[in-house]
Amino acid sequence: MMNWLAAINTVAARQEPAVLVTVATVEGSGPRELGAKMLVTRNAQFDTIGGGHLEMRACELARDMLSMSSALPASERRLARFALGPSLGQCCGGVVHLAFERIEGAAHGYYDCVNELWQHRQDAWRVVSLDAAMPPALLGADGQTLLGSLPPLPGRIDLERGCHVVKDADGHPWLVDPCLAWRSHLVIFGAGHVGAAIVRALAELPCHVIWVDEREDLFPALVPANVTIEATDTPEAIVNAVPPGASYLVMTHSHALDQRLCEAILQRPDRGWFGLIGSKTKRMQFEHRLRDRGIGAEDLATMTCPVGVAGISGKAPAVIAASVCAQLLQVWEQEENARHAYDGPTLLHATKGI
Repeated sequence: MMNWLAAINTVAARQEPAVLVTVATVEGSGPRELGAKMLVTRNAQFDTIGGGHLEMRACELARDMLSMSSALPASERRLARFALGPSLGQCCGGVVHLAFERIEGAAHGYYDCVNELWQHRQDAWRVVSLDAAMPPALLGADGQTLLGSLPPLPGRIDLERGCHVVKDADGHPWLVDPCLAWRSHLVIFGAGHVGAAIVRALAELPCHVIWVDEREDLFPALVPANVTIEATDTPEAIVNAVPPGASYLVMTHSHALDQRLCEAILQRPDRGWFGLIGSKTKRMQFEHRLRDRGIGAEDLATMTCPVGVAGISGKAPAVIAASVCAQLLQVWEQEENARHAYDGPTLLHATKGI
């Protein structure tokens, strides 16, 4: 799960008020990207907007808001400007505007809806008043209003922009905050020691994971929020059930099952990256068997085996997990760059506005 959504769930369970801090705009250089967030309570902080003096000041301001009566407008929403060089002594040298939103009580239902969309890999946009305690609006991928209502705006809200601030017809600022589903999607076959280590390593990374095994008793009672468990006697069926472009990683307890999964994956023309754990000898054996099953040389060349980045040869599960996750991040960044090069700098194919 996005860390800030997970944090909101945590503080909601404690019935604890909190302030969500979002990097709304950046002029010049800043320590974190647009849309980066942290959640601040009276005694704790979740995630980061970049650390340093900026984060310290943001936490102080958030806790000032929490110390006020919730009936006061200043305790609900703010937009604050921070000059990193002159006033904070940070080397970034830019200007960062931070949006502050108090969250408690009924507001948690709104974030439950954001989380549900995220869990289903659906994009959404939050539209939040920054100087009035109006209920925030939530827009879907087609620009439809899912929750709340939009302000009267002199122009349109461009859903193809990153996080930014717009002003309504009366000059009041509103935060437009994309909550975009992670595009990276990995299917892991195998719940053994290495599979479990990789799932743990992926917990904080921007990806969705489907974890597949026949042996339900091997799965832990708790898994990261970005992980979905599939305990099934027919793991091959999962291969064709996931969206196009998904990545696959095969590391089961059975070489026979590994081979069946490899065949199913290589027969899917819209697959993404595909890795098989094993040695060069295993690869040679599998290539021979898969050729006999009708898999062509061009498809076999797309199978990554052994897996992991070059230069790391350790066999401990945690070492393998670090190496494989580094490799996956390289693959996913290349895929993301290719998407931007093909579609332009946005995630939506056509300009949408409200």
